[in-house]
This record gives sequence, structure tokens and C-alpha cells, in this order.
Amino acid sequence: MKARLVVLSLLIFLSAILGLLQLEFTNSYLTRAFHTALALLIIYIVIKIIFEQVIARRIRESKTRYSMKRIASMLSILTFIAAGIAIWVDNIQALLVSYGILAAGAAVALQDVFKNFAGALVIFVTGTYHIGDRIEMNSKTGDVIDIGIFYTTLLETNEWVNGDQATGRLSIIPNSLVLSGIVNNYTRDHPYIWDEISVPMTYDSDWKEALNIIVRVIDTETREIKKKSEASVSKLSDKYYLPQKATEPTVFASLTDNWINMNIRYIAEVRQRRVVKDRLNRTLLSELERVDSIKIASESVNIHVKEFPDKET
Repeated sequence: MKARLVVLSLLIFLSAILGLLQLEFTNSYLTRAFHTALALLIIYIVIKIIFEQVIARRIRESKTRYSMKRIASMLSILTFIAAGIAIWVDNIQALLVSYGILAAGAAVALQDVFKNFAGALVIFVTGTYHIGDRIEMNSKTGDVIDIGIFYTTLLETNEWVNGDQATGRLSIIPNSLVLSGIVNNYTRDHPYIWDEISVPMTYDSDWKEALNIIVRVIDTETREIKKKSEASVSKLSDKYYLPQKATEPTVFASLTDNWINMNIRYIAEVRQRRVVKDRLNRTLLSELERVDSIKIASESVNIHVKEFPDKET
């Protein structure tokens, strides 16, 4: 707040000095400079003081408050540019004609900058992603912690860390990628994903009993998550066409050369996937180990050593 008061004081002082000078000396440039400083002062008071300090602070939800501040910053820049053009340019059409080649050259040289800025506008207008969303873009996955005018900052996940957990690195991604690239949003409108666990068991195991145990454990452990996901899917179906709305956990059996594989499919909250998987694995192991007729399979190699008699010398 102190920094903003200092900036506000400087802008008021600058506007006052330029106002006095343009009253004392008749000069069109001094008048335009005074109007520019006055426009900057008004924009700063409206955007930074009234909007951000008074209105934005009343928004309790932190992500919404942050997004509103970002939008306000972009609007202040665009408004100041428009005001500067209106003040300093007498004939905009003549300016565009005169400097058309220069503008075209600048557009080519700074095309990445313009694309990044256009990408930021698309992100804010369409809501491709918001602060706090978990996204995957340009082969990078992470949580969005900042959306700037030119770049988006992610708190990186995955890479050498398993279970969709943070690595600690910050990934800076150009906003222009939303214009031509693919953005996978894990949390927009529906913060749940499907995950799987594979449980192999030997062919001499009681696979029917194992199936009953697995179904019971999965149903018990994911019951609360399933209820929440059903409500989320119901809201999602109002916005998108969903051919399938099932959220029930499912077990699929498959036969391999070495064992019977039980593939367990269940739903989990995006940021709790590893926690849920760990809890399910521990519970399944405990329950299956209690039954003697069920054996967890593992890939092993048996080596047989044959002894040969010593050769007669």
C-alpha cells in the first residue's frame, strides 16, 4: 500500500508540474504531456486504487481475486495505450499509411510477442485455464501459479517424481501455445480422473474369492469420492455432451502367460491420485494376504544347476 501511495503522489506531482508549465508556456507538446500524465493518473486511481484495493479485496476466493487483478492490469495497459494514441496522434489514418511498412516490419520481428499477448487475451476471455488449474501444455504438466501478459508459470509436476507430485521447478510457457497447441486441463469443470491398479495372481489361486475381495475393498475405499464425482459429472453433463456417465469402480480380468491379471479401474481426485492409490494398495495387500488360497504372482526365473561327474584323467 505504501508503494502505491508513493506512485500516486509522484503522478499527482508530475501532473501538477506539467499543468503549471502548460499554463505558463503555450506549447502543444507541454499540453499533450500534461494530458498524458493526467490520463495515467486517472487510470492508476481507477484501476490500482479503487478497483484493486477496494473492490478486489472484497472478493474472498483467492483465485478469482487474482484473476480480476490480472484482467485489471491488462485493461490499464490497453487503456493507457489508447489514451496515448488519442492524445499524441492527430491523424491516425495518415499515421497508419505513413508507417505501414515500419509497422509490418515490427509485426514480423515481434510476432512472438504479439502472439503471446494474443494468447493471454484468449486465456482470460475463454477461460482455457485459471490460476490453480492443473494443465499439460507443450509436454509440461503442472499447476498454474501465474498467468502473465506474455507467459504462464507452472509449478511443475511429474518428470522424475511419480504420482503427479510437484518437482519444485517452475516452468515458464509462452501464452502463444494456446493458439495452436493442445492444452490438457485436469481440473477445469471436473477435478476427477480415472486411475488403474493391476493385481497379478497365480493360476492356482482362488480368483473368484480374490475378485470378491477386490470389489469390496475398492467400493468401500472410493465410496465418498464416487459420490462427489457423480455430482461433478452431473454438472458437467449440463455443459458438455457425455455419452457415458458411469463412476462405479470396475475390475477387469485378463489372462497372461504367467498369471491372472486383475485390472482395477477407479475414480480419484486429481491431486489425491497417489494418496488414493497408496491406500488402495495397502488395503488390498492386507486383505488378500489373509486368504491362503490367494497368492500374488511375480515374475521369477528358476535356475537349475546340473552337476557333472569329474572326468577321468
